[in-house]
Amino acid sequence: MILFMYMKSKVIVVMPAYNAAKTVQVTYDDIPKDYVDEVILVDDASHDETVKKAKELGLQVFVHSENRGYGGNQKTCYTEALREGADIVIMLHPDYQYDPKLIPEIIRPIIEGRADLVLASRLLSGTALSGGMPVYKFISNRFLTICENIFLGQRLSEFHTGYRAYSKKLLTSIPFMNNSENFVFDTEVIVQTVYFGFKISEIPCPTRYMKDASSISFRNSLIYGLQTLYVLFIFLLAKTGIKKSKIFTK
Repeated sequence: MILFMYMKSKVIVVMPAYNAAKTVQVTYDDIPKDYVDEVILVDDASHDETVKKAKELGLQVFVHSENRGYGGNQKTCYTEALREGADIVIMLHPDYQYDPKLIPEIIRPIIEGRADLVLASRLLSGTALSGGMPVYKFISNRFLTICENIFLGQRLSEFHTGYRAYSKKLLTSIPFMNNSENFVFDTEVIVQTVYFGFKISEIPCPTRYMKDASSISFRNSLIYGLQTLYVLFIFLLAKTGIKKSKIFTK
């Protein structure tokens, strides 16, 4: 029955790419093709041969003429996936930091109707530090996750993974085009998911920090942390009816 439901759903993997020429093939090669109908790569004005490599692999490629940022890249990813008729959209970074072989597991809660957003948690797996996550990122991740669980009324192990699966219903209901074009886009999507009453689930995912994996700097991590706290503040304002931000306005 579950296999039949897998076959009925159109599953599209989106890759928000920036200078991923060295890792895009190994990432693509590990995708279980029986579970995925299409792979879309959106290049955010890379300076290497990411676009060339992706086209050689036969991926559907969209190219930004100028860098729009991580959030701006995702906006194109989800817009194009929905235009292609996706029922489930998986965001998979093409830097091989996350395991593509987990795709059947990350989409299962959506297939079974248990969730509209599934997060692949590095902390749930218990491999964050052993997998190479910098200590300062681990500490900030734990602090922000505790704050987010309190404000959002959730019990998630991690809010800051870049490996996620979305239902079509979620992506067509939340106003993600109103979100930031930088890294806090990810947090805004989770907050929108809670605000509009959708369900979130998690699966464990091993951590892999490698030389060619993308990673934001300490400065940008600090900015991201402050922006995350601000998003929680505007969520509280919206939920109490004091002021509704544009990210909660359809």
